This record gives sequence, structure tokens and C-alpha cells, in this order.
Amino acid sequence: MKRLACTVAVSLFATTVGISAAHAERICKVTDPTDTPLNIRDEPNGKIINKLRNDREVYVTEVTYDSRNRPWVYLEGYYKGEYRQWGWAIREFVSCYDR
Repeated sequence: MKRLACTVAVSLFATTVGISAAHAERICKVTDPTDTPLNIRDEPNGKIINKLRNDREVYVTEVTYDSRNRPWVYLEGYYKGEYRQWGWAIREFVSCYDR
């Protein structure tokens, strides 16, 4: 009986860990080292259409490379309760982690 209880406990723990790992959310933040707002563009190397401040939480929804092989990311996220599609930024100024 003790062995069965131990097996059930281990299985429950493994299932719980698996569920929480499956629900981890990938979140990113603007981390421009110049401490100025990050320029957001309509396309990689395109016209500036917005600026985002450091520490703004964003989602990276697309990645592409420009003609100089620099990575660009498309940023979206919430602002004042509304979901926004901001635009393109150079990848090196965005830091990502699992939450």
C-alpha cells in the first residue's frame, strides 16, 4: 500500500510539473541599452511609426532578417488594456524569457 501511495504521489507530481511547463508563457521586454525609447518600424529598416519604452512587455510574433542578415522581430502586446500590433524592431533590443 505504501508503494502504491508513493507511485501515485510521484505520478501526480510529474503530471503537475508537465502541465505547468506546457503552460509557460514566452514574454519579452524592450531592453534598449541606450535607455531611449525603441524605434518601431512599419517593416524591417522601414519608416518609424512608434516608439516603445524600456521594460515594456511585448510578444514576438514573427522574426525575419534584413539584407545585412540582422534579425528583426514583430512586436505586439497590451497597452492600457488593449492588444496592439506595434511593428518591427531590431532583435538585439528585445530580451525574452519564459514566465
